[in-house]
Amino acid sequence: MEQAVIAALLLVGLVIGTGVGAAYARAKRGWKDYQTARNTVPGARRSAWTAIRAVAVKLGVIVLLLFGAVAYAAVGSDHERASPAPTPTVTPAPTSRPGR
Repeated sequence: MEQAVIAALLLVGLVIGTGVGAAYARAKRGWKDYQTARNTVPGARRSAWTAIRAVAVKLGVIVLLLFGAVAYAAVGSDHERASPAPTPTVTPAPTSRPGR
């Protein structure tokens, strides 16, 4: 009977040890992943702000171009406003009068 108790305790210790060991390995992997992510955050943040800045500059240029196009359309082009000067009609001066 004593061997059965020892075998049962050994089996229970093996099951508990396996559970604790798996939990420890999982926690260690999680900690390592956390440290890796934590160290990459400043670089990722810098990259994100660079991308946001690039998009903001492009949007600003597009907005300025659209604003200029709308202002140009509202004012109208110089070609539409310029009217040709009327050309004077030149009539030849009479050289002689009829009947004289």
